[in-house]
Amino acid sequence: QLQLVESGGGLVQAGGSLRLSCAASGDTLHLYAIGWFRQAPGKEREGVSCINNSGGSTYYTDSAKGRFTMSRDNAKNTVFLQMNSLKPEDTAVYYCTATSWYCAGYAPSAYDYWGQGTQVTVSS
Repeated sequence: QLQLVESGGGLVQAGGSLRLSCAASGDTLHLYAIGWFRQAPGKEREGVSCINNSGGSTYYTDSAKGRFTMSRDNAKNTVFLQMNSLKPEDTAVYYCTATSWYCAGYAPSAYDYWGQGTQVTVSS
């Protein structure tokens, strides 16, 4: 069974950058599309971005476009989320998630596997 572990979160000032990693084990990563979601206190979990199994297509929500870049290294079973120009409203727990082959939109129920999350805090 696929297992996902996020890392790279932390505290950063507004305008700064972070690079999140999602390491997969238990199955072959190239079988899965990988999504990033986030959840701020008191808010619903929301989608951020998604990359399909081959890395050929990447999708971003409006909040991430132009600032976040998703990539993957299937040989290393790892997916990355480069976050630049961070804003206080980006503060949340960030989760990576997986579904078979292709991105499935941004409904959390469409994804089958979830990591435990990594905290990102952006100070003003």
